Order: sequence, then structure tokens, then C-alpha cells
Amino acid sequence: MTKTLLLGLCLFVSSFIYSQVVINELDADTPGVDTAEFIELKSATPFFPLDGYILVFFNGGSGTGVLSYYAIDLAGLVTDGNGIVLLGNAGVSPAPSFIFPQNTIQNGPDAVAIYQDIIDNFPTFTPATNVNLIDALVHGNNNTQATSLIQILGVTAQINENANGLITTQSIQRRNDGTYEVKTPTPRANNDGSGIIYNGISIQPSATTLNEGSTLTLNFVSDSPVNQNVSFTLQLNNGTFNAQDFTGNTSLTIAQGTTTTSTQITILNDGINDGDEVMNVFIPSLPEGFIVLNNSVKIRIRDVNFTTLNFGTPLNPTFGNVTSTAPAGYYAALEGLSGSALKQALQDIIANPDVVRAHTYGDVVEILNNADQNPLNNNEVWLMYVEQPRSKLDYQTGPSIVGFWNREHIWPQSRGGFANGTSSFADGINIWLPTNANDILAGHSDAYHIRAEDGQENSSRNNRDYGSDYNGPPGNQGSWRGDVARALFYMAVRYNGLNLVNGNPPDSTMFEMGDLASLLVWNFSDPADDFEMNRNNYIYNWQMNRNPFVDYPQLADYIFGNRFGDQWFAPLDINEVSIADQVKVYPIPTQDSITISGLDQEAQVRIYSISGTEVLNIQINGMTQLPLNLAPGVYLMNIESNQQTVTKKIIIK
Repeated sequence: MTKTLLLGLCLFVSSFIYSQVVINELDADTPGVDTAEFIELKSATPFFPLDGYILVFFNGGSGTGVLSYYAIDLAGLVTDGNGIVLLGNAGVSPAPSFIFPQNTIQNGPDAVAIYQDIIDNFPTFTPATNVNLIDALVHGNNNTQATSLIQILGVTAQINENANGLITTQSIQRRNDGTYEVKTPTPRANNDGSGIIYNGISIQPSATTLNEGSTLTLNFVSDSPVNQNVSFTLQLNNGTFNAQDFTGNTSLTIAQGTTTTSTQITILNDGINDGDEVMNVFIPSLPEGFIVLNNSVKIRIRDVNFTTLNFGTPLNPTFGNVTSTAPAGYYAALEGLSGSALKQALQDIIANPDVVRAHTYGDVVEILNNADQNPLNNNEVWLMYVEQPRSKLDYQTGPSIVGFWNREHIWPQSRGGFANGTSSFADGINIWLPTNANDILAGHSDAYHIRAEDGQENSSRNNRDYGSDYNGPPGNQGSWRGDVARALFYMAVRYNGLNLVNGNPPDSTMFEMGDLASLLVWNFSDPADDFEMNRNNYIYNWQMNRNPFVDYPQLADYIFGNRFGDQWFAPLDINEVSIADQVKVYPIPTQDSITISGLDQEAQVRIYSISGTEVLNIQINGMTQLPLNLAPGVYLMNIESNQQTVTKKIIIK
């Protein structure tokens, strides 16, 4: 009986949702380089918020399969008194509530669909699906049929925008009975000519990000000259941003017969570092016949009273400014061991059930806010793959990933067997669960392999292996590669059943990650720096274990690389003086040779380009003048001697 009632309820809710929002009009093929494309949505009730809905565009499948090519998060949009909201190019008139680039909508045979879902689930090239589908339109400009899309999306037929031979001057429009016709476009108006003709007012800020102490101009522009004085009051408060944070006129009027008004808002510098904030420009009401096209415009306010740390970012690393907080003798049990015994002894330390703590996935947000803090601004986190900072305020809490950062699992959740393994509720550092080497679910919230990352890049990386497949976004300098390698080395020791392999196994492969050969190279080409050591120290306070491959990067070769089987001896306690204090490299910059001093025994010298390519690998003994034949640029020199490593940045003129 319960199942029957539940099914009936689901069908009722599904039917209600389906009828709530539909695709009302589509103009995909317009004059020129498609500079006036638009899509119009319509809700069954007026002033309907579209939070929780997304719009996805699918390719018809000619050689590429029925995959998405663009998606829009509809959060923040609200339909008007006719139930309509317009999205389109900047050239569309009247103005859309959401602007997307010109020549975005493909002419067909393709499809556009509304889903009640989150945009994270629809990265580019997502296969078409009917799961959580609300409405869909399959369209084209000739008789070629997108058969697969028609079947998958469950539509009755494909609609031909060129049915009347007037493709650039007509659009596909939905009739009141749910069928379609092709006729002259009617953007932001009911297709049957009924309803209210609104004069839309858009909010146009002079900037979307500015510092405390700066002045912002807010312009308000109507579609056409107003037929009366249009007076309104602005609301700017949002969370901690309030009337104490700004000065300026918030009562405005667009005079009859004109189209614009403006105001200047000065952001006050309170002299206190209380973090970045967001101003929300909102018009609560307008006279009848007028609508706000893009209400709730967010303006980022950067706090200028931020603090800095004594070390560099991963893109401009420093070494030796941050020392390990590992207790004396933390790694003593490793001395003289080799091979599998060495790996087991290391696991006994970092997975010790009497010491190590497991926290929740919710706690990871707080951990990353501190462990991944931008050294140049304490109000920001450092995003690993894209190699740039972003405000801590921009942590993703809603459905949109665009412009936000979130938690990136270096070992993907689904490939580690720990997806959703811990609670999303943050309960703080003083509450934890016991854990051990078999507790694979704890990998879900293990901060040593979770990093702050741009939401879109996180989605792009997805479940891909490193090296053989994923190498970061175009133009990145590889400042994250060693970090990734050492995180994966840690995971493969910390948790039983996780293994690193060579090559590029399928992205669906469970419990294995590649490419081990690349990871071993990255461990040296992008050496552990102060940013990683600070991260190691901070996470240790929460988890009571460390990533040993940050403390001793050389361990990777003894457990995963060409020194497997050799005995491990740490020549110095990691808090004692090391070769980093002794080795000197000069002159910098140089041209055809460089001198290495401060060594009294054999050393392995490797030089890497800034992209991580090894350009020189040579063994030296004692003070050496090393001839170079390298193109001008910046390089990293890795010097390993007596199981210690130091990295120097060199410049070739």
C-alpha cells in the first residue's frame, strides 16, 4: 500500500512539474553570424522562480553522438507576469534577462531541454537523457531527423524552423495546445498576441568586482522611453554587507520620456579584515507595466585589509620557510626497511587506528579554507589546476559551478569506492571517528587528496587519470603536478586496496589510478614546497597523520619507483639542518653554465622546464661547474644527495 501511494504521489508531482515550465519559443537561425538567437521559456504561473532548473543544448548526433554542447543554470531567473523569461544574444530586442554568446545555439538537427537538476551533472559532452527531464524541443532547418534525440527525449516530432522557407526571419513557437508553429518571432511576449507588453529595465553595473574604498556606478536602462516617471528604491544589503558598508543614493527615478537613470555607490573601508563580501543590487518593486530583467545583481566587494603568509603560492614557490611539525621520531620505524616491509611500516604510521582520526566531508570545507589559503591574501583559497586564487566567499553552495570553487577529489570518489562515504554535516575538529587502513569510506573526506578547485575545471577533470590523459587546463604551468603525485602516493599507502598503475586505465576502473610513470616524474619536476608543507602541518592537526611524501618526497622511489627494494635511511631528522641550507647555485640569471657548491658527496641533478619536462639529468660529485645548453627561460633544478632534496629556480638568459 505504501509503495502504491508513493508511486501515485511521484506521478502527480512529476506531472505538476512537467506542466510548470516549457520551451515557448526558439530562434536558432538568425541573420548574419546568428547574432540574434534566443530561447523563451514560459511558466504556468506568473513570476515563477527558476531556481533548481537548468537548460541543456544537445547535438543531433552526426558523428559525435547525442551529447550536450552548452548548458545554462536558470537559478536567479524569474518569469514575468505573462509567465515568460527570455534568454538570448546581446543583439536580441527587447533585451533578454540572460545573455549568452552569439552563435551559441546550433541550427540543427539538435535539441534543447529543461531539467530539474544541477548543472554539475551536465558538463559539456554529457549524453542526452530523460532523467529529471521537464520539457524538450528537437529542432532543425531541413528534413534530416535527429532520431536518437527524439527517442531519448520522448518528443512527438522534430520541428523544422525552415518549414516556410524563411528560416532567418521566423522562429519556432509553441501554441497554447502544446503543438508548434513557425512564424515571425515574438520575443518576451505571448505567442498568441495576448498578455501584458512590459517595458523591461536592466541593471548595468560599472564593475562586478571592486575594492573597499572604491566607487561603483549603477546604471538602470529601460527597453524604450518610459511613459511616466518610474520611481523605485534599491536594496543593497546582503548577509554581512549592510548600510554601514556604503554610502550613496538608493532612491531613483527614470524620468518620463527617457530611458536611463544612475547612481554612485561608494564602498567604505572600515579598516577591519572581515573578509570579502557581496552586495546584492535588488529592486523590490516597479510600477505596473514594468519589470526588472536581471534583478539581484551580485557585486563582489574585496576586503583590502587582508593578511599574508611568509611563503609563496604554488605558482611562485618558496622552500624552507615552513618547517615540518612532525613529532621527533615520527618516521623512526622506517629506518633500514625496504620494499613491501617499508610500505607496510609507513601504513602502520599513517593509518594507525589508535591515533588517526576521520572527519566528515562537511569538515573538509573548513579544512580547505585554511590548508589551501592563498598565501598572498587570507580571504582567498588557491585553486590548484587553474593556478589562481578565488575568494573563500565563492565556495559553491548552490547548483551553479560557474565562478565558484568546490572540493576536488584527486582520487575520484567513484574510482576509490568511497563516494558519499561520510556525512556532509560539519561537526568540527573535536569530533571524529576512529579509522584504519581498511576504512575505505574515510577516503571520502581525507583532506590529503582533496583540494580547492574551480568548479568547471573540477567537472572537466572528472574521473580522468593524470599524465596519460589529464594534464590540466590549456596554458597551465604544472605547479600542481607534484602535489597530485604525492597525494596519490599517500592514498595508495593509506588505504588497502588502492593501487597506482602505469598507463591510462578506463575512467570507470575501480581502485586503480594512473599514470604511475608520470607521477614519479612529477614528484621531482614539481617538488614539495612551503605551500604543501604548510598544508601538511595544518591537516595533521585534524587527522593526526601526515602525508609522508611531502615530508620525504624521495620515499616515492623506494615504494613505487626504481629504488624499490633498497633500504631506506633518513639521514637527518626533518627538523634538522639539511642540504637546503648548504647548497648554493650561481650565477642567476646565467647563460651557458652554472656553479653548484656546498656538496661534499655525489648528487643527482635534474633540470625541468616550467611545464615539467626533464631537460637534463646528470650525476655530479662535490662542487661542480655545470655547462648548460638550454633555451632562454625559467627552469627548476632538483638536487638530490644523501636522500635529501633541494630545489632551485634558475633563469637562462
